[in-house]
Amino acid sequence: MQYRVNQKNKDRLSALGFGCLRFQKKQGNIVMEKAEEQIMSAIEQGVNYFDTAYVYSGSEEVLGEVLARNHCRDKVYIATKLPHYFIKKTEDMERYFKEQCRRLQTNYIDYYLIHMLPDAGTFRRLADLGVFEWAKEKKKEGSIVNLGFSYHGNTQSFQELLDLYDWDFCQIQYNYMDEHSQAGRAGLKKANEMGIPVIIMEPLRGGRLVTGLPKEAVSVMKQQAPDRTTAEWGLRWLFDQPEVTVVLSGMNTTEMVKENVRIATNATCGCVTEEERYVYEKVKQILNDKVKVGCTGCSYCMPCPKGVDIPGVFRCYNVRYTDGLLKAEKEYIMCTTMRSKRSNASLCVQCGKCETHCPQEIPIRQELKNAKRVLESPAYRVISGVIGKLRRF
Repeated sequence: MQYRVNQKNKDRLSALGFGCLRFQKKQGNIVMEKAEEQIMSAIEQGVNYFDTAYVYSGSEEVLGEVLARNHCRDKVYIATKLPHYFIKKTEDMERYFKEQCRRLQTNYIDYYLIHMLPDAGTFRRLADLGVFEWAKEKKKEGSIVNLGFSYHGNTQSFQELLDLYDWDFCQIQYNYMDEHSQAGRAGLKKANEMGIPVIIMEPLRGGRLVTGLPKEAVSVMKQQAPDRTTAEWGLRWLFDQPEVTVVLSGMNTTEMVKENVRIATNATCGCVTEEERYVYEKVKQILNDKVKVGCTGCSYCMPCPKGVDIPGVFRCYNVRYTDGLLKAEKEYIMCTTMRSKRSNASLCVQCGKCETHCPQEIPIRQELKNAKRVLESPAYRVISGVIGKLRRF
């Protein structure tokens, strides 16, 4: 196994981390025997970073039980997440944290994240509730070792969040298709320059860069490296970059664990050749040909007077045609609706200011209408209403 050093505290972290969201389930419950087999196989092969969350149904309990049963808590780093969207008063933080420690059968969390921190406004709400004073005390007593945040959103908001606190680490969605969206390469590099370790989630876009690639994209990859899988192409792109500390993979078979460990062992910084970089660009071109809006995410159209996150909306709209409606609506909710100030397409008043600055000459107003029609479905409106009620509560 390849290891990368956390420059802040010198932890030696496995380049491959185990994402504990996608354990095999039967009738809605995690199959403990399978999960234990996969977790222990990963540990035996050198994986030492395990990521879970309060809202991953059953995940914390299963991870805690496996580690306790096999007496290997001290061999791994546990990462889990504070569900800030449930927190209404200061006392809630302690209540959730104690429950997570009980589930995980531990008295300390190595890497504790504020889950899906979307923007500076939400950060300030949490600051007003005393989250960071509480976390400081937890770090002082050793209950929390490192404090960070996970992020879905645009590059600008991510960079703003980096500047608001002395973070120990962060976690972003990043893969060869999201190189210039979400936090993006610019966000990755800024975090690295600030000495903040970066954990990568969605390295294969939830498997879409494995099973969802068009035949012509797979053909391009096979012509370059006949024996290499599409998953290996995706992971190698990440392991090639020294700014990446850990790449999380939602492994749910022992075969997948073994394969990903092999890739993480062999794919070190600088492993991608110039010929292979051309392959990635060709694959991205094939995928981008399927998108509806040719937005490059340059943000020249921003800020919108009404608060619409125009590049973010278009990215989610395009995901509808590359990754499916479910994935698109999930990202749309996380990136626009869960923010402290919503940034949905429906906020557009058709003023046209954005179109005067767009170098791609995109008919932004019409495309925002199209995005609203597709993404703000009846199901979305129900979820949006629930989120609004929770905020008011």
